[in-house]
Amino acid sequence: MTPEEVHRETPTLIMETLALVEADATHGDVEQALLAAGWTPCGAGDWAIALRSPDGTTAARISPFDPTGPYTAALYREATHTRQVPVLFAHRRLTGGGDLQLMEWLQPVPQPEAAAFHQAISNHSPEVADLVDIIRRIHTRALEELPWCGPLDDNPSNVMRGADNRLVVADLFYADGPNLYATALKDPDLVATRIPEPERRYLTEIPLAASGPWDPIERAALRTALATADSRNNST
Repeated sequence: MTPEEVHRETPTLIMETLALVEADATHGDVEQALLAAGWTPCGAGDWAIALRSPDGTTAARISPFDPTGPYTAALYREATHTRQVPVLFAHRRLTGGGDLQLMEWLQPVPQPEAAAFHQAISNHSPEVADLVDIIRRIHTRALEELPWCGPLDDNPSNVMRGADNRLVVADLFYADGPNLYATALKDPDLVATRIPEPERRYLTEIPLAASGPWDPIERAALRTALATADSRNNST
């Protein structure tokens, strides 16, 4: 199937997929609905898992907790004309602070090639100048609006290849997890105040596939600390 055929047929797939996602769906609900519809697991990172559509053309990125999801979606939309970001078919925020992105299927690239693309972004090279301007504008907004927003992620695995052989960069924005989670344990009231409970309900359910495993006792302690902080805030 050519890229043109993928893009022509995908809207029907996306409409059918979104119809499976209830308005109040959580990340778990979305994962189960897509698996039942024939999507298959194809990867996991620290913040999200990925499923592949039955026809192989589309990937679903599903995160239990991702404050930067809307900013990533904004980057993909605003930088569409550069052809240096993934084609984003749909984006939905999920109940509890989760995030769903439906995008074109991408392939990994060799590490040197990925590193060179990141270097071009860092250098504001002419071939990525439009992309860099958009990245910087949206990242600046994220830094201003989001507590614990991290710097740009230059992990080589974030550079991938589309079906038409072009290089794209994905998942540049992320929450500063080590700082956020350490603060949640030491000063849960601060986190409870700055990130409302409906936006962090599943904060302890991120996969941590690269940085984990995350000790279950520590996860439980974190949930308890935040729940106690919420109770204090609600009683004042």
